[in-house]
Amino acid sequence: MIRAQYRLPGLAVTDHVFTVPLDHAEPGQGTIEVFAREVVDPARAHDPLPWLLYLQGGPGGKSPRPLNATAGWLGHALRTHRVLLLDQRGTGRSTPITARAAERFGSGSGLAHHLARFRADSIVADAELIRRQLCGEGERWETLGQSYGGFVTLSYLSFAPEGLRACYVTGGLPGLDAAADDVYAATYPRVRDKVNTYYARYPRDRPLVRRIADRLAQRAAQLPDGDWLTVRRLRTLGLVLGMGDGFERLHWLLDQALESDGELAATFLHQVANLTGFTDNPLFAVLQETIYGHPGTATGWAATRAMADRPEFAEDADPLLFTGEMFYPWMFEEIAGLRPFAEAVHLLAERTDWTALYDPVRLAANRVPVAAAVYHDDMYVDAGLSLRTARAVGSLRAWVTNEWEHDGVTASGDRVLARLMDLAADRA
Repeated sequence: MIRAQYRLPGLAVTDHVFTVPLDHAEPGQGTIEVFAREVVDPARAHDPLPWLLYLQGGPGGKSPRPLNATAGWLGHALRTHRVLLLDQRGTGRSTPITARAAERFGSGSGLAHHLARFRADSIVADAELIRRQLCGEGERWETLGQSYGGFVTLSYLSFAPEGLRACYVTGGLPGLDAAADDVYAATYPRVRDKVNTYYARYPRDRPLVRRIADRLAQRAAQLPDGDWLTVRRLRTLGLVLGMGDGFERLHWLLDQALESDGELAATFLHQVANLTGFTDNPLFAVLQETIYGHPGTATGWAATRAMADRPEFAEDADPLLFTGEMFYPWMFEEIAGLRPFAEAVHLLAERTDWTALYDPVRLAANRVPVAAAVYHDDMYVDAGLSLRTARAVGSLRAWVTNEWEHDGVTASGDRVLARLMDLAADRA
């Protein structure tokens, strides 16, 4: 374990780098590095505080970099806890899997075999190794799982509950037995409704989006990185609509989409390239459907199959519907940052020998206090599937709210985490 200590405004920081097995079931298969940043109130840096492990959303999302030590959920947590911001394997500074790293593999099959070791069960095994090295064998910690971090939390409770003191989940209770087809059957209607609500708020954007799409249908526009903006890539901008500020982010992006002569503006094309290129987090696209992989079942590009049965999502439909947290084969051909993964991602879609990510029997008998925020209108994680899981997990208390969107834990300041901590303490 390697450490580096320093100060940021309002924070005492220790950066940790851990060496972990690539495959915890077969330690002889090589190692990778996993990075985690410990942050604590400087006035309490030497106090024996409880630990809170933050599990970021994704898959493929690195842990947040602290900007304000006193605000939001982090400021609330630092009043009572020492916080560990984990870059999950393959992200951030944890032996990142980038497009360049993917190109170094000699074959798509070798890359697919490698990527299969980056699901929640491996993240949990990393966390347990880190907990034992950092905290000691007998000290348990608490976790805060945002979105996909909640999926990881349920795997943690399934395979290593002895390491957990309490768990907080925000917008991240997965369907325990839901296949990829079940997930998209539930989320496509939510995306449709979210887009229609967006158009109701900004009615002038509906004809504008159709006009832009018609222009692209005639002639694709080249993006600054050399990729081409097509109608289907334009529709992926809908990914932002499930966040608290998503409507406004998309509206103001479209506000400067066209020049006076009707051509697409350079600033618009620049922003679209950044929003849809997945340069910083390719694993978000690569591993998206694998998180729904169950033993004996291939995911098989479930999002593509589900959209084919929904004519309202046709490219020539009016209104033109954006898409959400869905990924399609064409993206790995047309987006430069994803092309090196193309062969591997097709092999992952065909894979059936997945390990189980959840243990329903153990979860039913769970005694670790769990408090979960379920966002009623969540575009990404279906509330119906989440509530079914909530009923199947012991010692779990769910708080259903429509006050926040999927990013409620950050958008609410400290309110969501404070409420969850209170709920878990009462259940304990």
